[in-house]
Amino acid sequence: MNDKINVINKWIIIFIFLPISFLVLYPLVYVVSAAFSPGNSIASLSIIPFGDGFTVKHFTRLFTETNFVLWFKNTIIIAVSTSVVTVIVASLSAYVFSRFSFVFKKSMMMSLLILQIFPSFVGMVAIYIILLRIGGLDTLWGLILVYIAGNIPYNTWLVKSYLDTVPRSLDEAARIEGANHFKIYRSIIMPVAKPIITFLAITSFTAPWMDFIFPKMVLRSAEKQTLALGLFGFITDKKNEFTTFAAGALIVAVPFIILFALSQKIMVTSFGQAAVKE
Repeated sequence: MNDKINVINKWIIIFIFLPISFLVLYPLVYVVSAAFSPGNSIASLSIIPFGDGFTVKHFTRLFTETNFVLWFKNTIIIAVSTSVVTVIVASLSAYVFSRFSFVFKKSMMMSLLILQIFPSFVGMVAIYIILLRIGGLDTLWGLILVYIAGNIPYNTWLVKSYLDTVPRSLDEAARIEGANHFKIYRSIIMPVAKPIITFLAITSFTAPWMDFIFPKMVLRSAEKQTLALGLFGFITDKKNEFTTFAAGALIVAVPFIILFALSQKIMVTSFGQAAVKE
């Protein structure tokens, strides 16, 4: 009886999850095959992956005939700067809100939460005017400033909630030893909060990596373009170079694969350590 049930369950799983797996994996495989296909437009591609042959000319074109390297450099600068500054500012702010009592503390925390409720698109006109007044339009630092300002409210709440679970006895023990607040933050709090800091660094890096809306609003000149803007230029109304776009998208995915491969072990180790903290 049990064998029959197991067989039935096996076939149910096959009939349900096999089509779902196909629907999920086929677009990914199709994009990879398009990056190595000889044609240009999506209409000329075979629906069978790698059915049109194999070539690397699209990758060669990206590095020799376009500003792909410049787009990549600009995007790296924006993503890394956003991640580093967000981690520093959000963790410091969260430490202050978690460990200190001061006037308007609850009001300020509530203000951060209210700011996060509204979509970032609501303030696009205000953001544009502010950047225009301070000379931040068509600059990488102006775009970085936009991302940082959008990251701080929610991430401060996120890190603060985690720091509230860290025992204050650690702070008191360090203070008895003569440590000041900054040393406690750097030597005690940050190592204990490594799981949430790692998560914050990853999300702050990936968010601006392929964002299109804000770079389109802030950046104007060709030398300031990001990967999203540059690659989108291959699939506009005037150009239909899907295979070149697919090749660029495949290269863009490499840093994500490396980042998550490196951070996975750190995240697992960090959360394991966090699970046994006092």
